[in-house]
Amino acid sequence: MRRGDPVRSLPRMNVVLTGFMGTGKTTVGRLVAARLGYELVDTDAVIVERFGPIADIFAASGEEEFRRIEREVAADLATLDRLVISTGGRLLLDPVNADVLGGTGRVFCLTASVDTILARVAPDGVAVGRPLLAGGDARARVVALLAERAEGYGRFDQVPTDDRSPDEVADTILARLDAAD
Repeated sequence: MRRGDPVRSLPRMNVVLTGFMGTGKTTVGRLVAARLGYELVDTDAVIVERFGPIADIFAASGEEEFRRIEREVAADLATLDRLVISTGGRLLLDPVNADVLGGTGRVFCLTASVDTILARVAPDGVAVGRPLLAGGDARARVVALLAERAEGYGRFDQVPTDDRSPDEVADTILARLDAAD
């Protein structure tokens, strides 16, 4: 499906977007959702709405509790259909979440180079609102995190976003959905 094509819905399935920060999950998710007539759900936004700021959850209860909350949100979303789900960068690296959400539809992993990610999340050299990149060398941190997550992200259908507009990335996802029909 390309821009201008009529909106259509796939039968009772979700589209799940994962990938590293700055790869365009929410931006592309909005476009895919609009074209399919689906609702966009951002898992981090759901967590904030239900439990408060993510940084506060980590500070008060630790990462283990945050990951438990992610599993709860994933399980809740898996009971719904016709969603485009934009996940937090690590949510689908948890095999439980990957199985639960992967069983509801297609999962796509948006990818980008280190340079593209840094240009998107730290255009002036400072990654504001990105705790994983706070302090120290943001480039080195992105490189290390991408290497750490490569195997987990590699399990999903890869969609490069470098040098492509969000519309072009959405077109790619919709074409792959059409090819699977």
